[in-house]
Amino acid sequence: MMFYFKKDHKSLTLFMVITLIMALALAGCSSSSNSSNSGNAATAVDGGEKKADPIIVKFSHVTTIDSPKGLASEKFKELAEKYTDGRVTVEVYPSSQLYGDKEELEAVQAGNVHIIAPSITKLVGMNPQFQYVDLPFLFKDNEAVYKFWESDANKKLMNSLDNYGVRLLAMWPNGFKQFVNGKYPLVTPADFKGLKFRVQAGSVLEAQFKALGAGSATIPFGETYTALQQGTVDATENTFNNIDTQKYAEVQKHLTVSNHGRLDYCIIVNTKFWDGLPGDIREALEKAMAEATDYAVELAEDLDQKSFENLKNAGMEVVELNEVQRAEFVKVMEPVVAEFESVIGKDIIDAARAANQ
Repeated sequence: MMFYFKKDHKSLTLFMVITLIMALALAGCSSSSNSSNSGNAATAVDGGEKKADPIIVKFSHVTTIDSPKGLASEKFKELAEKYTDGRVTVEVYPSSQLYGDKEELEAVQAGNVHIIAPSITKLVGMNPQFQYVDLPFLFKDNEAVYKFWESDANKKLMNSLDNYGVRLLAMWPNGFKQFVNGKYPLVTPADFKGLKFRVQAGSVLEAQFKALGAGSATIPFGETYTALQQGTVDATENTFNNIDTQKYAEVQKHLTVSNHGRLDYCIIVNTKFWDGLPGDIREALEKAMAEATDYAVELAEDLDQKSFENLKNAGMEVVELNEVQRAEFVKVMEPVVAEFESVIGKDIIDAARAANQ
């Protein structure tokens, strides 16, 4: 830019002022440029690009944090964050903090949470064959259950959910179900007549209690304690650990050790979310899930037996069915297995029975 002025005192003063202003401006630009370059250098020295925010994985379930499911989910969180070097953060929400057992399946389908661990029975709306878990006296012991999970029949069943936007990643054990009630000892099938039991949703469970002459009501897991306390129902069935951690001994005094059915969990993910993860992240999470599953198997049996001792120490009156008494229950409930064979599938029932061998 050109400046024109006359060669007098005032003009010279104006020229000097303008020159000074321009010099200061140029100095400021240089300082700014140097500062900017210095910042870029610092960024490069500090590691280049800004570290990406971690991927958030929301894991929701309905049991307490000290239950087998609760502890196994915390183990998965620990391993997942370790194996991804912090690129994944797992947020675990126990005790129905986000969703109850009636809403969690819809929540994972909608992508509102990414992983849930419902009881296997919750899947009967998608595939009624999952009702196998409710068939009375289908498995003789824990080892038979684990053997069945490895069978081709069960693997086919696990792959049957693709059309529902979810994927079944693993099975976690809880244990065998027992009967509890607040009125009197249950020793024979005749003792069940007239009692009303809280159950999970499912036709097999309704048929089971009908065969025993009892009624049933579907009540969410988180509301069961109150229903027992207020007399909405007289009794329920559950594993030692759930009976213990849900504090049913405070409102139910009679426990019958029957090992008549199973209460196990399935680990379900939202398919779109899972498949959308970077390949290395997904592999790391699969590794974490496999190890958490091994941990869940070891944990479930130990905690179940500890809970059994806790229930006895809490003052529950315990009836342990002997072989003759158990055989009487098996005979009464045989028609239930026959009734649902066509629904559940003979191949699944045969695979379960083969696992008992």
